[in-house]
Amino acid sequence: MNPKIQFLLLSLFGSLFFFSCRESVSPEVLEVYDGPMNEAIDILLIHSDSAVLRSEIRAPRQLEFKNGDLQFPEGIEIKFFTVEGLLETTLRADRGFFMKDENLYRGEGNVQIQNLIKDQKLQTEEIFWNQAQKKIWTEKFVTIQERQTLFNGTGMEADDTFSNYTLKQVRDSRTLLPGEGL
Repeated sequence: MNPKIQFLLLSLFGSLFFFSCRESVSPEVLEVYDGPMNEAIDILLIHSDSAVLRSEIRAPRQLEFKNGDLQFPEGIEIKFFTVEGLLETTLRADRGFFMKDENLYRGEGNVQIQNLIKDQKLQTEEIFWNQAQKKIWTEKFVTIQERQTLFNGTGMEADDTFSNYTLKQVRDSRTLLPGEGL
């Protein structure tokens, strides 16, 4: 047999043998990545209604997941504006989350809300905001300062500007001494 044909046949069978020896991997062993698909730094989201600024969301870092959920692991700040465009309320939290399926934001950690027009402040460890319903609420312990009075309780519902609120279970209230406050 011709040495060139012999070499060609040997190379062909050798390569078939080499490429057919693959390790089979069970699908159960393969891990599915469920971490963030996108990351954004120093984000600013603006929500307007009829060309009027309604709210503004700022965060140093945003993570977006495959299902559309968002995380703000380094904190979140949401500003609410009046119809005239004046800053009315600020909401700050150590960490933030957006659940796309529910169209719901959640802030946790040191959560602080301040209505600048009514001079009201709130402090809690968790808050929810439904942008469509224009409503914020919590089931956690809250402290609310309204001018010179401090209210403590569990559970609260309010409009998203924190102009009108209902404290569910009031524990106590007291007048602030000079120099005290949230």
